[in-house]
Amino acid sequence: MSDMEQSYHYGVMRRAIEMIDAGETGLSLEELAAAQGMSPAHFQRQFSKWAGISPKRFQQYLTLGHAKSLLRDRFTTLETSHALGLSGTGRLHDLFLRWEAMSPGDFAKQGRDLIISYGWFEGPFGDTLVMGTERGICGMAFAAETGRAATFDDMRARWPSAKFVEAPDRLAPWVMATFGRSDAETPLVLIGSPLQIKVWEALMQIPSGNVTTYSELAQAIGSPKAVRAVGTAVGRNPISWIIPCHRALRKSGGLGGYHWGLPVKRAMLAYEVAQSEARFGLENAKM
Repeated sequence: MSDMEQSYHYGVMRRAIEMIDAGETGLSLEELAAAQGMSPAHFQRQFSKWAGISPKRFQQYLTLGHAKSLLRDRFTTLETSHALGLSGTGRLHDLFLRWEAMSPGDFAKQGRDLIISYGWFEGPFGDTLVMGTERGICGMAFAAETGRAATFDDMRARWPSAKFVEAPDRLAPWVMATFGRSDAETPLVLIGSPLQIKVWEALMQIPSGNVTTYSELAQAIGSPKAVRAVGTAVGRNPISWIIPCHRALRKSGGLGGYHWGLPVKRAMLAYEVAQSEARFGLENAKM
């Protein structure tokens, strides 16, 4: 699939998700397809190819109440995940990741002497800002709810002494590996405080299609009483989607916050559960 076709494909999916998530219940296949300027059969085929399930079933995963069923059916104990090898050094929603963390000293410099390339890309969760150093992606943010200007200012403020250069071509191969779900390696550079990096490491141990709680994350990093600090670190995750802060929920089953807007978080969770269900169905079909 060419870059232009990929952009069009993600644009269709984004608009469909926004329409489904707008609060309109019981949208028919015909209504969704007409809004995309497509025939029902073509839209169903394209949507199912991307999500792994039908648009109608996907609507069920976007409901607010679905978070509680996720905690009931797909709760991940991070200690168990780590024992099984489901960590950041392995696969994460069909990506190969290689990641490294900056030293506390480098973090304290607030990006001084660091050149960060950035670019805007069309993705399945809307307008996507990607940032990276020569070693890998260091930032990914979504502007669907906040707008481009506020999103860029938010990310730039995390490393105020860095030099930012618009260079989307440098980042494009990593972005395509991320959204194209190829087996190409996606290098990450974690720029944060020691506590933040511990939390982000724990997030990378949550398998795709599963969720955990903020208190479970606090337990996993050896600070069971630091739930609030852990929640703050989750919210400061600079590489959204790839470091899956969207998989952290409240113990009550509530979605909790999401820095780039709850509609984006719901769409990410729905997509991952749909993909997991599609893979499970395929595996059962082969048995």
